[in-house]
Amino acid sequence: MIIGGVIASLAMFNGFYPAITSSTDAIRSSTTKVSDRIESRIEVIQVGDNGTDVFIWIKNIGSSEIVAIENSDIFFGPTNDFYRVNHGTGPVPYWEYEFEGSKSRWTTTVTARITLHPAAPLTTGTYLVKFVIPNGIFDELTYTVE
Repeated sequence: MIIGGVIASLAMFNGFYPAITSSTDAIRSSTTKVSDRIESRIEVIQVGDNGTDVFIWIKNIGSSEIVAIENSDIFFGPTNDFYRVNHGTGPVPYWEYEFEGSKSRWTTTVTARITLHPAAPLTTGTYLVKFVIPNGIFDELTYTVE
């Protein structure tokens, strides 16, 4: 009977241990993602244009570095007809970026300058600019072209 009890205990342990381990990994992964979202914040601080291109300045106001900015999403256009713009070098629409102050990484307090090449020349009206970083944190701003 003792041997049967030991075997039953081992069988239960072998059944529960993988479930406990995978649960721990899932909790750890979720905690990391939540922490990343809590520490990430951006603010669209200025938008301007030259009639052809749109210039967007976005500041990292969070407490962590934002990596892979090229995987971010930009939505742009008139407030009732905006579209997603791809990162890259063309064809239009597309956007590119550089960090202000000769910085090479988007660490806290660094401002990114986005140059957006829209699908069509800008016309008079109100436009939406929405920037979404890879972890889903976003900020948006509307501005008027006169």
